[in-house]
Amino acid sequence: MASLKDIRGRISSFKNMRKITRAMEMVAAARLRRAEQRIEHLRPYADALRRMTSRAAQAAENIPNLPILEEKEQVERVGILLVTGDRGLAGPFNAQIIRAGNRRAAELRAEGQQALWYASGRRGVSSLTFRGLELGGSWTGFTDRPAFADARAIADGLTAAYVDDKVDRVEVFYNGFISAVRQEVRHETLLPLQQADVLGEEAAEEVEDEHRSALWIYEPDPEEILARLVPDYVEISIFRALLESTASEHGARMTAMRNASDNAAELIDDLTLEANRQRQAEITQEIMEVVAGAEGLR
Repeated sequence: MASLKDIRGRISSFKNMRKITRAMEMVAAARLRRAEQRIEHLRPYADALRRMTSRAAQAAENIPNLPILEEKEQVERVGILLVTGDRGLAGPFNAQIIRAGNRRAAELRAEGQQALWYASGRRGVSSLTFRGLELGGSWTGFTDRPAFADARAIADGLTAAYVDDKVDRVEVFYNGFISAVRQEVRHETLLPLQQADVLGEEAAEEVEDEHRSALWIYEPDPEEILARLVPDYVEISIFRALLESTASEHGARMTAMRNASDNAAELIDDLTLEANRQRQAEITQEIMEVVAGAEGLR
């Protein structure tokens, strides 16, 4: 049984820990508000660019003869980008992305395909390196506040890998932000454009509905517009994934630190109750010893 001194030492340790977790919760909450604002500002632009790319692709009679728009006849190697964070202490935020990527890699192996890994964030890079997996590219040091230049660097690396035939398809995994306490793993195909989510069934139906209500006139022709839009589409898609991931990370860390603070408070209450009981037992024992000593003097 622990002594009263040991119990009081543990109480002091848990109180210090609760101060730290509360401070980290407050920092994460402040950063989350800024990240939410950035997402709100970006989403209309990203959605508009997505619609423009969908319209141009639907209107184009022939896909322009550009390497980035070339669809590979046979898919042998798939580039998988994992968007994680640079730091931990965020609950399952990083682990669920890595697990989703590993499940996708297992599916590819079952289909006779290989995965070439790309990672954004130190947690993803360290996890893939620890497992001895081949890394085609890595980007770190900006997950707390990613800039568009960071997304452009990632887009350039992935686009170069696709154009140079290092990969035949590019997919991305990231945490989509829903609320401060809820994030979901999202899986999107980025390249080639013919298989990308921008030309999925939902996007095609949306474009078709818009074409029913309006006649679109393209100047220059849709093929040239599409060739100009695709690089921007890749960059803005990655930038949106980075911002969504950043907000999700701050929300997950805020929730994790709040849970840690609550758990510390419960432990402090339990230990305080145990300390009071032990102290009461010691006082009772001392009283009994005094009484016994007084009776012995009679």
